Amino acid sequence: MTNGNDITNDEMREQLVEKMRAEEKQRQSGYRELALKLFPHVCGRCGREFEGKKLKELTVHHRDHNHDYNPQDGRNWELLCIYCHDHEHTRSIQNQRSTEATSQNNQPSLVHSPFAQLQSKLKVD
Repeated sequence: MTNGNDITNDEMREQLVEKMRAEEKQRQSGYRELALKLFPHVCGRCGREFEGKKLKELTVHHRDHNHDYNPQDGRNWELLCIYCHDHEHTRSIQNQRSTEATSQNNQPSLVHSPFAQLQSKLKVD
């Protein structure tokens, strides 16, 4: 059973989330517009050029992955197409996972190898 306070809390939560989304959108549009003025409309990885409607496929990548660090000279930004941007973040996650796995465990991932003794069994006397 709900009371009046639950509705108020839900409404407050909705308003807070809405406000945070609006602030994020404003922050992003600010640095994106500036980056598009500072840099040529070319992907920094694959070299594709963008103009007109295709310009929406060009994104701002934060080199240090800190979306709150936005110096006005653009030194933390590079323009990447959506595909290269996705690849960059995927690569970063994969590197982090492999570093964590290496530091946690230097043992092989397989406990049992069914072909471990195959070489000796194939030897002909």
